[in-house]
Amino acid sequence: MVKITTVKTKPYTDQKPGTSGLRKRVTVFQQNQHYAENFIQSIISVVEPAERQAATLVVGGDGRFFMKDAIQLIVQIAAANGISHLVIGQNGIMSTPAVSCVIRKIKAVGGIILTASHNPGGPSGDFGIKYNISSGGPAPEGITNKIFEVSKALQEYHICPELKVDLSTIGKQTFEVDTFKPFIVEIVDSVDAYAEMLRGIFDFAALKDLLSGANHINVRLDAMHGVVGPYVKKIVCEELGSPANSAVNCVPQEDFGGHHPDPNLTYAADLVNTMKSGEFDFGAAFDGDGDRNMVLGKHGFFVNPSDSVAVIAANITSIPYFKKTGVKGLARSMPTSGALDRVAKALQMQLYETPTGWKFFGNLMDAGKLSLCGEESFGTGSDHIREKDGLWAVLAWLSILATRKQSVEEIMKDHWQKFGRNFFTRYDYEEVNSDAANKMIKDLETQMFEPSFVGKQFSSSDKTYAVSVADNFAYTDPVDGSVSKNQVMLAPLVDIALKVSQLHERTGRSGPTVIT
Repeated sequence: MVKITTVKTKPYTDQKPGTSGLRKRVTVFQQNQHYAENFIQSIISVVEPAERQAATLVVGGDGRFFMKDAIQLIVQIAAANGISHLVIGQNGIMSTPAVSCVIRKIKAVGGIILTASHNPGGPSGDFGIKYNISSGGPAPEGITNKIFEVSKALQEYHICPELKVDLSTIGKQTFEVDTFKPFIVEIVDSVDAYAEMLRGIFDFAALKDLLSGANHINVRLDAMHGVVGPYVKKIVCEELGSPANSAVNCVPQEDFGGHHPDPNLTYAADLVNTMKSGEFDFGAAFDGDGDRNMVLGKHGFFVNPSDSVAVIAANITSIPYFKKTGVKGLARSMPTSGALDRVAKALQMQLYETPTGWKFFGNLMDAGKLSLCGEESFGTGSDHIREKDGLWAVLAWLSILATRKQSVEEIMKDHWQKFGRNFFTRYDYEEVNSDAANKMIKDLETQMFEPSFVGKQFSSSDKTYAVSVADNFAYTDPVDGSVSKNQVMLAPLVDIALKVSQLHERTGRSGPTVIT
């Protein structure tokens, strides 16, 4: 019989989860007494006590440092709080899209994901704990607010400190927990359920011919030592027949090999340089937890994320799933360029512009209003799950290549010719002083609401642009009527819809800032 212990604790005031959960330095979780335990207890406390003894939670993470320690704590605290059943990826590994998939498949009450997404890992890196609800999507604000309120008042947590699980062996482990019925921990293959789902979405025979047939293309997929490695190896290499050297950096590591697992031109520079050699026809990189992707063509031809979702939308019939379900609507986050808008208009599809945060897409999907969506931060997805999905996006692109029998560059240039082109550049500012960044936003807001700002001209190199619109983005959710305000300040410029800010000025970066 496993004993339950009640541990006295003190609340923390900084455990407010965002749309991506609670993210902090690893040292915050390690060096502050009961910090991780408090937050895990706060999550489980939002599951009603009456529901817990029939409840299943899915647990998985991206392999980063402290993940396995956190999983053992989740097991011990879940058992002590009466949760009936945990489903955990083998060795703790399960991508964010796969967790969403498994939650939906087994009708779990929710899931806990151990990830800080594309942030660095290792002992000096970041760690995160995120709660997803029964739809498979990130917990909405109502739930995260409840978690935060519990965390601010928490005086004790319940734990079974002697309970230890073997994360390496697939199968069920049963424990008799004091006062509760048997507690079951089920270790599952990290890939199986997700791969089964993809087989129902894509034409695997066509993809196999593209990757290993007589006229196959050569691909290079970089998992960046994140969670996607086992998925790429098992699905793309073993099942679809792409050569083993198609996939690199596929062993998840606690520090992501000492690299930053962010799939962009800066942090995936090795892939970019490899693609420039011309040896490979298609390249892609994935982030730490598998929900983001970057697509490259031969010779390093870069597809920006705004264009990527637009191309998938324009070629959506290349994906059998959408032939069965139809296309209910398209959506993009506000910072994402208007490339998708052009496709929606041309194909007479409903388009939604949402604030940043996948939960807004999830609301539309749950209401049957949305099929395909994307954001400028390298996230693309559809209503097959309630998270963005990096490998899904790559297979979508490969499906388009298989259908059109053109290169990435040819497809992209044909797209621009047909729909027009939106220019887009993303600048990432890391470790910036928050006070300076807030002052920049305030200064920008003050300037942009001056009556003379609309019509004002800005020059960059030999080009001059005039401000056509400046506003403070607000969104009324068409599903639940909730209102999100003050998301981002907009300053689209005439003709090519560019936005201008003064961030370089505040951060000491040189050159013009052009963001859309």
